[in-house]
Amino acid sequence: MSYCDWFEKNHMPTPTLTKDIIAAAIGGFEARKKNIDAQIAELRQTLSGGTVENATTPESPNGKRRKMSAAGRKAIAEAQRKRWATLERAAQPSAPKAAPKPKRKLSAAGRKAIIAAMKKRWAAVKAAKAKAGK
Repeated sequence: MSYCDWFEKNHMPTPTLTKDIIAAAIGGFEARKKNIDAQIAELRQTLSGGTVENATTPESPNGKRRKMSAAGRKAIAEAQRKRWATLERAAQPSAPKAAPKPKRKLSAAGRKAIIAAMKKRWAAVKAAKAKAGK
């Protein structure tokens, strides 16, 4: 016995067959049977060249999709657009943003004052260095 077989035997849960599972299995097998009967009927028809009636009349399965009218699709699309519009309105901020402040500009006099202050500062730094070096 391989390790995989031993593991599956000792660690895998055993499936319990409930009525729902059995009913689903029966439904699946019946659908397969109808499909196979239809294929057999088609083959018999091509073999004989004529029309051969199927022994069992295929019924439409319950899960078959229904077609929707263009008006129905349009109504659903409009409802979805309305829902999205409501969500977008809720996501937007309620108050409009204020315009950003205009960028400030430095006047010529202010620039000259800053330059003079920097020159004075660096002159003091150089004088302190020269004094410390002597």
